[in-house]
Amino acid sequence: MDKTQILQQISTSLERLASASQTIAQSQLANSDVIKTASLTNEDAYCWEPSLQKLLPVKKVARVPLELLLGIDELASQLQQNTLQFARGHGANNALLWGARGMGKSSLIKALHAQISASNDKQLKRLILIEINREDIGSLPILMRNIAELDAQFIVFCDDLSFEAGEASYKSLKAILDGGLEGRPQNTLFYATSNRRHLMQRDMIDNERSSGINPSEAVHEKVSLSDRFGLWLGFHNCSQEDYLKMVQGYVDFYGIRIAPDKLRAKALEWSLTRGARSGRVAIQFVRQIAGEAGKAM
Repeated sequence: MDKTQILQQISTSLERLASASQTIAQSQLANSDVIKTASLTNEDAYCWEPSLQKLLPVKKVARVPLELLLGIDELASQLQQNTLQFARGHGANNALLWGARGMGKSSLIKALHAQISASNDKQLKRLILIEINREDIGSLPILMRNIAELDAQFIVFCDDLSFEAGEASYKSLKAILDGGLEGRPQNTLFYATSNRRHLMQRDMIDNERSSGINPSEAVHEKVSLSDRFGLWLGFHNCSQEDYLKMVQGYVDFYGIRIAPDKLRAKALEWSLTRGARSGRVAIQFVRQIAGEAGKAM
């Protein structure tokens, strides 16, 4: 056995030890006296703070109006339908929004939440958005127990979710999504955004294949994490036409006056300097020309 194989086996063993330690720690925490029952204020958005065992209200969410999220109409329609079904107490799926950076994945989740929360539809239950940091995914089972009995529908949202080599917290997510004894509470959905379709680095999966006791089962366990999301929505880099429509939409919304030819030329030049065309690049460009025009955004 060469040095590389030995190191890979050591790495795998350490990951298993870390996973076992995390499970024990979570069990002790779940049964301790420091757990505080989650409570809600009048806000409809919260951040989960595991060290305090509390939901911290967010008084003003950084959102983009839904009508400004252009070029993703079909994806928005699918996620909107899924979210409306959930807000009515009907069947709905956990959702993974994956793909190109800056194309509105997290903005879409927040915009749909705002739209539904502002609706006068009496069939809709109160819809709460909770953000959990990627680093806190291991505490997800505790959060779920805290909100399971509260009178609201909860979307637990994790932005830029992925797992690196040696991390075992993905097992907590896997249990919540589908396979655990407790499973996911009926009043809760999990929405995640990621640049990776399978949430794992390729070399992380390859290491499992080369060093695992049963390589095929180890690889299947990691790849199957994404399969536990019932709704997959893929976001791809936008065309030049869509990018220019995004720019024009922001310019119109914020009331910025600029000649069409000049706007087009400057917007294309901006995208070239960034090496990308996306909604994020579009709003960054519009912030720049708004500042040049002496306007706030």
